[in-house]
Amino acid sequence: MRTDYCGFIDAKYLNQTVTLYGWVHRRRDHGGVIFIDLRDREGIVQVVCDPDNGVAFEIAESIRNEFVLEVIGLVRHRPPGTVNPNLVSGEVEVLVQSIEILNSSLTPPFLMDDENLSEAVRLEHRYLDLRRPEMQANLRLRYRVAMAVRTFLDQRGFIDVETPTLTKSTPEGARDYLVPSRVNIGHFFALPQSPQLFKQLLMVAGFDRYYQITKCFRDEDLRADRQPEFTQIDIETSFLNETQIMAMMEEMICQVFKSAVNVDLPCPFPRLTHADAMSLYGSDKPDLRVPLVLTELTDVMKDVEFKVFREAAHWPGGRVAALRVSGGGTLSRKEIDDYTSFVAIYGAKGLAYIKVNVLEKGLEGLQSPILKFLPETAVKVILERTGAKDGDLIFFGADKARVVNEALGALRAKVGHDRGLAEPGWKPLWVIDFPMFERDEEENRWKALHHPFTSPADGHEDLLETDPEKALSKAYDMVLNGSEIGGGSVRIHRTEVQSKVFRALNIGPDEAQEKFGFLLEALQYGAPPHGGIAFGLDRVVAMMAGTESIRDVIAFPKTQRAQCLLTHAPSAVGEKQLRELHIRLRHAQTAKA
Repeated sequence: MRTDYCGFIDAKYLNQTVTLYGWVHRRRDHGGVIFIDLRDREGIVQVVCDPDNGVAFEIAESIRNEFVLEVIGLVRHRPPGTVNPNLVSGEVEVLVQSIEILNSSLTPPFLMDDENLSEAVRLEHRYLDLRRPEMQANLRLRYRVAMAVRTFLDQRGFIDVETPTLTKSTPEGARDYLVPSRVNIGHFFALPQSPQLFKQLLMVAGFDRYYQITKCFRDEDLRADRQPEFTQIDIETSFLNETQIMAMMEEMICQVFKSAVNVDLPCPFPRLTHADAMSLYGSDKPDLRVPLVLTELTDVMKDVEFKVFREAAHWPGGRVAALRVSGGGTLSRKEIDDYTSFVAIYGAKGLAYIKVNVLEKGLEGLQSPILKFLPETAVKVILERTGAKDGDLIFFGADKARVVNEALGALRAKVGHDRGLAEPGWKPLWVIDFPMFERDEEENRWKALHHPFTSPADGHEDLLETDPEKALSKAYDMVLNGSEIGGGSVRIHRTEVQSKVFRALNIGPDEAQEKFGFLLEALQYGAPPHGGIAFGLDRVVAMMAGTESIRDVIAFPKTQRAQCLLTHAPSAVGEKQLRELHIRLRHAQTAKA
């Protein structure tokens, strides 16, 4: 039997005979003595094959990288000058007594410590990529996070309950992944975008506190922080209000960070209303490490000569705002042009600016192509409101508020990090008081900002029918370093309120009954006040690991084209399978039987 993992062999095993199993990380032949770095999930230990042991030495000569070995040997001190302080096993080595090749290996397409690998190669050979120490560490971190969550919730009376993977399609959010039913011809299941409705039903059922670390599925365009299937820490509880839920979840996240990565998050988290977040940061998930803020100028620009500013200031829902970049006066014309191209991604048609060279010289101390279109009084207000100083640069956004917020919000974060203005560490916060609805311009109707089961804020129930644009909700998002890591709300637990929300969303009684009839019926049987939250496990672990992509913390992820390069999924299926499901393909190539 194995004595211990390779990475745990240290001075406590001196002069002991140990049995080890692992993979050959590297083999070195030094003047007749063969050194093997034997690797397992816990690390590496150096194995020495002496030519005096003829049988073992002969076997060692045939060994290559990634062979699987059983090694039995004596633990001894490394010779002076060869100690490796970077390894737990760095003070010792194992002198081989016997060695057995349990399996050979082809020459791998890359070395396990290669740092310059293309992601395509890594994903195509994911079973090898997962052998690399970095990936081993990431998945072990993921395990620690999940265990810390389970421990916290278990200690507070939460029960792990599984909810269905095959469920009903309710396309109110992202697109569903549909699963055809062979038994019920022409009908489809959907893979769950979240267990939202089922966890509410569990509250109606009286379980009081539920959680689940579960897979969710969304057929949407992918980015580095999104996958078609992702893992959610799903939580629901009864008889707690939003303040109490947030306090408990804040405590959980603080404990998880401390347990998993020994980080003390700054508690309590600050709270920022959605309105203030959009006004100051242009984002409902602001990165508070960046000290830059937006300055409101819409009222100042209504009578200026500059048409771009003036028109935006008069549009319903228009906005003119400024972003002062401390020390930004050193930006070159090319850098400004690059930032102009960057904000164009978010729909901005340009990026006006003013360089503040010498403030006390007034207009003569400023540099900008738009100054001639702005009255001196407006310029003075701009400088006063932004708090501009010598050497600063002021960027401007003027358009619909949505475009200005998205463009300047993204620019704020990018400039802050590019210019070294971002503070180190972790900056969590809660964003609260979200609007109930946002306008869908294409369909000319309101849609739920979070989901249609979110409770309106106290005193805002009547606004659902009289002025839905002003209705706020009992929703809350946990944000960390510019990423939303969790979102939740108090739910609607009374049928009449849920019906008002459906009417505001232009969901008629028949449609509501068809899509959500089982929930509406359940609410009539003594549904308790309840609420919850869901955290993105992949995203949290990726942030802890310091990786840009959540694919680096998922064992077998999909690409940005929603493909698995390892298994070549999705793939065509045979005609026989299609016939069994009563499906005929319209535009795809004919599937091979």
